[in-house]
Amino acid sequence: MQKITPCLWFDGQAQEAAEHYVAIFGGDSRILDTTYSGEAGPGGTGSVLTVGFRLAGQEYTGLNGGPQFPFTEAISFSVDCADQAEVDRFWDALSEGGETGRCGWLKDRFGVSWQIVPNELPRLLADPDRAKADRTMKAMLGMTKLDIQALRDA
Repeated sequence: MQKITPCLWFDGQAQEAAEHYVAIFGGDSRILDTTYSGEAGPGGTGSVLTVGFRLAGQEYTGLNGGPQFPFTEAISFSVDCADQAEVDRFWDALSEGGETGRCGWLKDRFGVSWQIVPNELPRLLADPDRAKADRTMKAMLGMTKLDIQALRDA
């Protein structure tokens, strides 16, 4: 069992979100458990209270806590992508019904923020040739979904 488990506060959509994420990430991703509200819980008796789920080996809890605390970009999940096909797949699946942002950021249809990042980006930004690294940064700042070849070409 992992020591720290992120808990995501949803407004009645924890089950739907967990199922959506599990379908996107596949592999070592699955619903782990579900708890239901009693008489005193939010959402009414028998409604989903929490959903435990795993995405790519990392465990999360989805909590149906109500509308009091919406998601903000102050917390986001960064998805490490091996190649452009993976960037495209995660970008398309997670941005569907949500909002795209700049520099590889998006909000999914539940309001959760994600960064879809090619795993070679940190190396490109840390290039010892500072002019090349700066060109990479400038190219990235002009993108929505990140384009690995355009970053390399910068």
